[in-house]
Amino acid sequence: MSAVYLPEPTAGRLLGSWQPDLPALLLVAVLGGLYGWGVFRVRRRGGSWPPARVAAFVLLGLGAIVVTTMSGLAVYDRELFWPAAVQNVGLDLLAPLGLALGDPLRLAVEALPEGGAARVRRALTGRLVGLLTFPLVSTVLVLATELTVYFTPYFATALRVGWLHELMYLHLLAAGCLFVLPVLTREQALPAWCTHPVRAALVFLDGIVDALPGLVVMTHGTLIAGAWYLHHAPPGSDVHHDQQLGGGAMLGIAELVAIPFLLAVLAQWARTERDRAAVLDRRLDGELAPAAPVATADGAAELVRPWWETEDGEVAERVRRQRPGD
Repeated sequence: MSAVYLPEPTAGRLLGSWQPDLPALLLVAVLGGLYGWGVFRVRRRGGSWPPARVAAFVLLGLGAIVVTTMSGLAVYDRELFWPAAVQNVGLDLLAPLGLALGDPLRLAVEALPEGGAARVRRALTGRLVGLLTFPLVSTVLVLATELTVYFTPYFATALRVGWLHELMYLHLLAAGCLFVLPVLTREQALPAWCTHPVRAALVFLDGIVDALPGLVVMTHGTLIAGAWYLHHAPPGSDVHHDQQLGGGAMLGIAELVAIPFLLAVLAQWARTERDRAAVLDRRLDGELAPAAPVATADGAAELVRPWWETEDGEVAERVRRQRPGD
């Protein structure tokens, strides 16, 4: 009986054990091909696309999909619970973050012809997409997906049925993307009230919510897919401890992903404010002019007060602060 079990999953075996997953390979090829085509189109038109975004999309986004579905995690996910837990949270949180940092929505708008770009924008503002990506709704969907996977027969059935296992992968990835992509894209995919401060608050809240499944799994007294893992776990394995390890890994990865996610939103916020200040400075440079003498009725010269001393508004206020000696 012991011959049917895989060797103990050491760090070396996890790093060196790989198995192909054809549906995942197909998904990675399609996403990577479309993204590469978009970058090529933008650059051929004379535009530019930051290499950092390409690296994030390919290495962190597509790379996370490859690692979670084909590495040692996939080799051992039917014998131990914790590799499956790491797989699922990687697809639900880490891969969507990498894909979103590549901003494929903005790339699609810039790469497609005018009609195609208009259709993408209409889709982003449509009712169904708007409902699914509405911040609180998408957060609930991510939480509901994780809880449904572990606390219904979904996960135990997916371990037995190959096509359902692949569908679960896609389900987790799609649920994560519904929240992350609209928050990080430079396209207007969220309601107008979702300013950068609001987005930062939503990401902070999402980090707390994402930690809940890991806590529940780690402290849950009943085994998740217990019948399966009791039968398939290697001899001498502590299945209860294995589940605690899986819940702890889910919790740790959720919190680690929340940090760069929040930093990305803050960086986007700072960049937006910097661009806004640059536009304002250019406007000031074009509007500032020295006061000119104007002749009065008796022939005397009188200086006209500068507009920034007589007008209200953000521009005038800024000029007054910059010219304290005038």
